[in-house]
Amino acid sequence: MRILGIDPGLQTTGFGVVDVDGHALRYVASGTISTRHLGTGELPARLKVLFDGIGELAARYQPDTAAVEIVFVNVNPQSTLLLGQARGACLTALVTRDLAVSEYTALQMKQAVAGHGRAAKAQVQEMVKRLLQLPGLPGSDAADALGIAITHAHVGASLARLGQATVLGRSTTGRYRDGRTR
Repeated sequence: MRILGIDPGLQTTGFGVVDVDGHALRYVASGTISTRHLGTGELPARLKVLFDGIGELAARYQPDTAAVEIVFVNVNPQSTLLLGQARGACLTALVTRDLAVSEYTALQMKQAVAGHGRAAKAQVQEMVKRLLQLPGLPGSDAADALGIAITHAHVGASLARLGQATVLGRSTTGRYRDGRTR
């Protein structure tokens, strides 16, 4: 399964592509989409760059699914609104290409990748490097996007195992009844 991870941002959006085979993770690609060349007043043009960039990534890498970081409210409401619009452009580009999209918080990603939700950016970068056996540290935005893809790989495997599990507490011999043993 190929996963495209996205860390949305209005100035810099990180992306990471990971192949998953059982428990094995394999790095495919990562990087950023930048809108810094556009002025701050050019919001529609920035959103188009993100939309087109995500669409190009989906066409180039042919992911089976995508995972995107969930945005939380910042201290500055205007920044939150702008980030939400960037995230919306990314999500729209993904669903336009018929990709299923899962969403994870930064806390969930940090727990899955570094083992605790308060991990610093440098810790996430180092763990992504180790998990994917990279020769060097990825940039922080790319590392977050790869972390989102890794999180989805772990969660997806867990959900698949749960889906295959039998219903607990039920027996065809009548051993259990209303949660109590006979």
